[in-house]
Amino acid sequence: MDKDTTPPYLSLFAALSYGIASMAMVFINKAVIMEYAYSMTLLTLQQLATALLIHFGRVMGWTRAKALNVDTAKKLVLVSLFYNGNVAFALASLKGVNIPMYIAIKRLTPLAVLIAGLFYKKGKHSKQVILSVSLTAAGVMIAALGDFSFDLLGYTMALVSVFFQTMYLVLVERSGAEDGLSSIEIMFYNSLLSLPFLVFLIIVTGEFPSSLSLLYAKSASVYFFVMFVLSLVMGIILNYTMFLCTIVNSALTTTIVGVLKGVGSTTLGFFLLGGVQVHFLNVSGLVINTLGGLWYSLAKYQEKMRRTAIPK
Repeated sequence: MDKDTTPPYLSLFAALSYGIASMAMVFINKAVIMEYAYSMTLLTLQQLATALLIHFGRVMGWTRAKALNVDTAKKLVLVSLFYNGNVAFALASLKGVNIPMYIAIKRLTPLAVLIAGLFYKKGKHSKQVILSVSLTAAGVMIAALGDFSFDLLGYTMALVSVFFQTMYLVLVERSGAEDGLSSIEIMFYNSLLSLPFLVFLIIVTGEFPSSLSLLYAKSASVYFFVMFVLSLVMGIILNYTMFLCTIVNSALTTTIVGVLKGVGSTTLGFFLLGGVQVHFLNVSGLVINTLGGLWYSLAKYQEKMRRTAIPK
């Protein structure tokens, strides 16, 4: 579907659903990782559940997703690679980074998307956009100085996750627009292509079979079982809403929604699941980071309004 002809209600639905799913997923994954440290196995099971559900839905006629096409799969190999890099490093970073700081670091994605846009001639951006993403980055650095629970490995993994998410969003936007794939079809290819790579990783890293043994033992806990199932379900929902938002809107719109949902997630992160030591620099940096994100969102909204106001 052409972005210029997308109904406003569909654009709004895609953005809102992605924002809600994304915010919920951060807390659910954090809750699971605190109890179950095998993040790669968790990601593998999420992808397996996604692939099986879509395949079953296609067989039953519940979705119009087309059958697997080898040529299309080849084009989406990089999308799958960057997606799994994003999620894998994000999950791993949650082991050592508290939720407010994790969200602050992930707010660097708009800056990374803008920089990536320079390499594929996406176009110039206004001074407001450039200044707002710069303010966001400054907020991260200030907040990091006041983070007494600073974990270098966790921060590094979160930053690597930002890189992978940036490349993933850009590729999804371009592949969805150029190849005419629906969000469900891209999600299916992404999940299917990721499984061999993920299975290889959990074997090489030694997660398997210990991860499955621990999962079986942990499943006796009702709390863990509920959180784990929610993680699998929300993984499917998050994937779908992210692809949908990126296709019907844009990669930058998806990152804007991510910034906005981060405001609520940051606030809740101070009170839920622990791990946050309050300090003036930490709080000040997070406030600056959040304001930069809101300013960025406003600037992008104004840019879009100006473009739609120009007669074609």
